[in-house]
Amino acid sequence: MSLKKAMIIGVLATLPAAAFAAGENNIGTCGWGAKLFDGQSGIAPQVLAVTTNGTSGNQTFGITTGTSGCTPNGTVHSSWKTAMFIDGNKERLARDMSLGRGETLVSPAQLMGVKDQDKALFYRATKDNFDRIYSSDMASTQEIMNGLRAVLAADQTLSVYTAAI
Repeated sequence: MSLKKAMIIGVLATLPAAAFAAGENNIGTCGWGAKLFDGQSGIAPQVLAVTTNGTSGNQTFGITTGTSGCTPNGTVHSSWKTAMFIDGNKERLARDMSLGRGETLVSPAQLMGVKDQDKALFYRATKDNFDRIYSSDMASTQEIMNGLRAVLAADQTLSVYTAAI
């Protein structure tokens, strides 16, 4: 077997594992792959979508030109920092969200890139929707993130921050 074939097999073998480990939306929200496999979940559609974007170079072109669902002024978001913070601070964050204020509530707002002019609305939304965010006393980090994402998505101003959750 040639070195080139071995490298290709190695990369292809790691794609599904990497896609599975990284989370639900690993391909971004633009490019032909994201549009072609929109709404599908699982390893196979993610791998096919990222492969479509990567092999055709359309996502880079789309970001540069503002086509294929991409925008040139978009922001790169990652939810892993927010997830790690929530995971390590569930009880304190629950207390602060229930009050709509507190040091532990400031941190996720910063991690998610909430603008200063939107922070009061963010804090109030967490307080008013506490039961949706913390659906039970034993809510998992993912359940908390899903609840927070749903609360933010329901608000026209705060919905722009859902990509960071």
